[in-house]
Order: sequence, then C-alpha cells, then structure tokens
Amino acid sequence: ALAVPALGMRLDSPGFHDLPASLPVVKNLLATQRAFPGGPAPAEVVVTGHDLTGPAVRHAVAAVAGRAATSAALREPVTSTLLGHGQVLVVSVGLAGGGTDTISNQALTTLRDQVLPATLGRVGGISYAVTGLTAGNHDFSAQLDGRAPLVFLFVLGLAFLLLMMTFRSITIPAMSIALNLLSIGAAYGVLTLVFQHGYLHGPLGFSPYGGIVPWMPLFMFVILFGLSMDYHVFILSRIRELRSRGAPTKEAIIGGIGASAGVVTSAAVIMVSVFSLFATLSVIEFKMFGVGMASAILIDATVVRGVLMPAAMALLGDRNWYLPRWLAWLPGGQGRHSIKAPDLYGPRSART
Repeated sequence: ALAVPALGMRLDSPGFHDLPASLPVVKNLLATQRAFPGGPAPAEVVVTGHDLTGPAVRHAVAAVAGRAATSAALREPVTSTLLGHGQVLVVSVGLAGGGTDTISNQALTTLRDQVLPATLGRVGGISYAVTGLTAGNHDFSAQLDGRAPLVFLFVLGLAFLLLMMTFRSITIPAMSIALNLLSIGAAYGVLTLVFQHGYLHGPLGFSPYGGIVPWMPLFMFVILFGLSMDYHVFILSRIRELRSRGAPTKEAIIGGIGASAGVVTSAAVIMVSVFSLFATLSVIEFKMFGVGMASAILIDATVVRGVLMPAAMALLGDRNWYLPRWLAWLPGGQGRHSIKAPDLYGPRSART
C-alpha cells in the first residue's frame, strides 16, 4: 500500500525550494520576485566556429529572435554576446515556464529540435550546443533515466548470483530480491507522499514543490539494497545453519529469526536514529534522504524481515533450497546431514 504512491512519483529539481521558506534569504527572494516578476534563466546557445560576426550568423540569430517573437514556447528578448576574442558567441533565449517544470522542458525541446536546426543549423562552419539551468536539469535527468535501468540490472543480477552461490538455491535469491524491491518501493511511496504531496511538511519544516530530487531514487536504491541485504544474509545464514544440522524448515526459520532478532533490531534502531537526523536539516535534499532511508529501514527490519520473509519461507518449505541439477557444480554441495566434524588427529596413516 505504501509503494502505490511511488507510481506517480515526479522527478524535479527544487531550485531555491531546497531551503525552507522561513529563512530570511528565501523570504527576501520571494518578495523580490513578487515586486519584480520575471522569467526563468534563459537558455544559453553556445556557438563556436569561423566568422561568428559574419552576415550568415547574424541573420541566423535574427531568425531565432523572430521565432521567439511568434512562438509560445520561447520568450524575448534574444541577446547575443561575443566572447573569447571572437571565438565564442553566446545567444540567450528565454524559455516559457518556470525554468525546471514541464513547460520549460518542452520549450527546450522546441528550441533544440525545431528552432536551432532551422536557423543556426543551416550556417556552415559553425557548431552549437544549448546549456543553462533548464538544459542542465533536463540533461541530468535524461542521463539518470538512461543509466538507471543498467544500475538496477547490475545490482539485482549480481545479488542473485551471489545469493545463489552462497545458499545453493534459486528460490532464496528470487524471494530476497522481491522483498528488497518491496521495501524500497515502500520507501519511494513515503517520499512521494511526504515531499511531493506535502504531507507532514509542517512538522518537518519544508515547503513542498511537487517533485522529488532526480538523483534521490537511484541513490537510495543502491544504499538501501546494500544495507538491507547485509542483515538479510545474516538472518538467512542462521536459518541455513540450523537446516544443515537436520532441523525441519519451519523450526530452522523460527530458530534463525529468534537467534538474530536482537542483532537485527539493534542495527535497525541505530540506522533509523542516524538517518532521522538528516530530516532535521534545512536543505530539502537532506530531508528527503533522511525520511526515505529511515522509513525504509524501519519497514524493512520490521514488516519485511520480521513478518514477510519468515512467512514466505514457511510457505515455500523445502522449496527454499531448490537448485536445478545443472547447477549442482556450485560450491558447498554437501548434503544437509553430511557435514562432519573435523578429525583433530589427522589421517589414520599419520596416527599410525
């Protein structure tokens, strides 16, 4: 249920909203914007090449200004500045929207894909690139979107292989990954409810801006997966030890959970306490990190590891230890009753 709001998560940079509205500098900034309203920072088109002061480039810049005068996506004025002893030309083009919202991103796409190819793109001997606040945030988010699936696949795939080799099972890795994704999804849902929809913004002392910092979900996923997998392997090791000694699966689960509960609870209390401190800081990115991590560890150590994991393992029974025959070559293949005590006196020939 907590993971459901994460389906509507919206990634957006906070701008000056990363500071609480109660700070004097933010109050002065808001008052200045009300008294002197203006648009967002313009897009900066950086042009390099030969003869930047020639008629072809001047006509292209004038064409960009003409497009801005008639387009709903672009704003006037369009200005140009020659830098670097005539080696670089910077053309500033205003964009619609607030600078980091959907309207500004669409305006940036219009500038890059339609306006510039039809103007500066037709001038030979030059090259151009678009930068600025909107372009930087948009490109950073696009880079994250393109790389995030690779990171997810790498982390999940490596975790599956390591767990399969450690516990000689394909059921345990699949269950472990599913439970970890469930707890991480719940943490994403808490982030969405608190920071995107604005719940508890009063007690936490921040002004919601309707989005989540773009790098936060991937950053949290990597850290949470490592932390939760740490004590998850610790619990599974206790269960496997009892299972290897001949205990039935349910008794091994009960004994393993009971033997590790104190350590896991203590670790969870420490981590939740430490991460909660981040929620008391002023910058909204730190608040997101603290609330997301603390809630994820709390949910993972109680509901997931204390209830869902033992329940799932109890329902699976002996299928927890299922391993296809073609993977029998994996190390640690002794039967559960075949673990023998070491011979303290060495081989029989040596004793003789």
